Amino acid sequence: MKRIKIAMILNIIIVVLTVFASFCMFTGFKFMRGPEIVLEATKLQMFSFFTVDSNLFLGIVALLSAYYEFKLLKKEIKEIPKIIYILKLMATTAVGLTFLVVFTYLGPITEYGIISMVLNSNLFFHLIIPVLSMITFMFFEKTNKLTFKDSLYGLVPMILYAVFYLINIVIHMENGKVSPKYDWYWFVQNGVWTASLVIPLVAVITYVISLVLWKVNKE
Repeated sequence: MKRIKIAMILNIIIVVLTVFASFCMFTGFKFMRGPEIVLEATKLQMFSFFTVDSNLFLGIVALLSAYYEFKLLKKEIKEIPKIIYILKLMATTAVGLTFLVVFTYLGPITEYGIISMVLNSNLFFHLIIPVLSMITFMFFEKTNKLTFKDSLYGLVPMILYAVFYLINIVIHMENGKVSPKYDWYWFVQNGVWTASLVIPLVAVITYVISLVLWKVNKE
């Protein structure tokens, strides 16, 4: 039960950090100074980013997880429903993908490097929350409820976002060219056709993340 208690506390921390980071980005509130910040937008535009969507999804799932963990600690339930673990695997895979893309792809190609990716709200969205979520799921929410096939659920958020991202790019193309304004991750600047390479590659990376999380999570 000690492990469950730690998981509940970490999930509550994740919820609080998600709310704070969302407030900062939505309002444009900045508490850090540094180089030009990239991949940040205010108000409803912030929901364009997979970073924000994946973290908000995680925040909701972390709240649900904390609720059921609390009920388990109070012995009001005998076990946490499998659907909670599935949702947590999906959300943790999503923010894990965010973390990996930022530190291996986006950070190195931006003008001011990784530092510009971890300022203000993105300090939480790109680094702290993903790391906390992966630690929580792998080491404190261990379960035997999830099967090998369940690891495929980790692909769902990425696939849904890829559909939105690609459609948004296509409808905003000008004279057959991809606008950098809408290809904010610079995935298809060489043409929409490159999506046929990028999407499968990101899907494979996403599934590997999900598989690793599932494997380490197994009790």
